[in-house]
Parts: sequence; C-alpha cells; structure tokens
Amino acid sequence: MNITEMVNCICPIAVDAGDAIMKIYEESKDIVYEKKDDDSPLTVADKASNDIICQALQKLAFDYPIISEENKSIDFSTRSQFKRYWLVDPLDGTKEFIKRNGEFTVNIALVEENHVIGGVVYAPALEKLFWAFKNEGAYLKDKNGTTRLEGISFSSTDESLKVICSRSHMNTETTDFVNQLNDPELVSKGSSLKFLELAQGVAHLYPRVAPTMEWDTAAAQIVLEEAGGKVVQFGTDSKVVYNKENLLNPYFVAYADKNVLIK
Repeated sequence: MNITEMVNCICPIAVDAGDAIMKIYEESKDIVYEKKDDDSPLTVADKASNDIICQALQKLAFDYPIISEENKSIDFSTRSQFKRYWLVDPLDGTKEFIKRNGEFTVNIALVEENHVIGGVVYAPALEKLFWAFKNEGAYLKDKNGTTRLEGISFSSTDESLKVICSRSHMNTETTDFVNQLNDPELVSKGSSLKFLELAQGVAHLYPRVAPTMEWDTAAAQIVLEEAGGKVVQFGTDSKVVYNKENLLNPYFVAYADKNVLIK
C-alpha cells in the first residue's frame, strides 16, 4: 500500500463516515448519548460511522484486521499476532460533537508491527481531510485545494510558543512542563485536531499528561510525523508505539519540530 492507494481507498471511507456524522449533527436539535463503561459518551453518530468504516474496510483488497474504539474487544493473544491492522476511531471528540463546536474527527490508521505507517483524519464540520503515509509526506485537502503539510521549526527557548492544552485541565505535570517555556500562549482545540494544528504549522507543542487510547492518536500521529514533527513519551525521547497489551497510551508530548525535545 502507498499514498495513492491511501487517498483512493481510505479517504473516501473517512468522508462517507463524516457525511453520516454530519447528517445526525445537523438534523438533531439535542444530541442523545449513552455512557460507556469508562463513563465516556457514545452517540448514534459513533455507531453509524463505525459501521460504515468497518464494512468498507472489510471490502478492500487489503485483508487486514480492524481494531476500533467501538469494537475493541480482541484479546491480546490474538491481536499481538497482527502484522498489519487498521486502527479506527470513528468519532474522536464525541464531547465536542455533543457541544456542537465542530471540533471532532474521523480517524483511520494503518499500523505495522507497532508503528503507524499510514493515516487519514477527516474533520467533517470543518471540511478538512488530512492524510499521510510513511516517507511520502502529509497532506491537507480543503476548500482551497490540496497542500503538503509542514510543521514549524522552533527552539525550546523561543518566546510565545503556542502550546495546545486546556487551562481548565492543567495538572501539576502539565503546569511544570509549560512553566519551562518562555511566555507561552495556551491554545485550546478538540479531538485529534490538536496534532493537526502542529502539522499545519500553527502551533508548536501538545503535552498530554492525561489518558488517551491508541485509536485517539494513531492516524494524527503519522500526519504530524510526515509533516516534520514527532510524538514521544512524556519526559523521554521514546516514540509512542501501538498494539500494546494495554491499549492505553503513555503520557506524551507532540512536537511540530522533530528536532526539539523538552524534558
């Protein structure tokens, strides 16, 4: 599989799923949701998007297993044998969807031996489609056409670095990290769009010292990496990897510039 196949096969699946989400988003005055076991919300849009993505992926010539947020109960003894598989978050930012702020995404990643090698992220309310494949660049298609993405170069000592994190959810570790910086500007953004702000060169850092799952980050991680950034475990230079026994991510920091490291 290469970037042409990614664009031709996977991008339309993400857009179809996004269209289904938007139909519900636009027709529902109040978003009805239920609570999952982890207390996170689940809407009919999550389910509709998941069905569209999984059914479409199963029809492709590429016969890869699927791990999705909404059907994730595959035992590690089985999935540890996967050489390649799809990792799907059918609606990342369900809380944003419920709030109607438009900051939610459809995420489809291709993982090979613990590393993401391809990914598509679609933000349907924003009509922005992102994709990347390992060593072949990262791209954005929107109303202005298709552009190749490039993160922004910076130094850890620069003034007014834009840091993506929520003022209302600042824990001690995040505060300590931010306090190392020179008069940073805190920026809020929902879902996997946090990574894509870095990939588009409009923000510099995204420290995440709070729980995320593998499907939350995979597709956007490869887009950021192919735009010249990186995602490493918090306090280290170790890359965030996938298909662990526990699908919970380690805490991490995403950078728009792969040459910067702040511990």
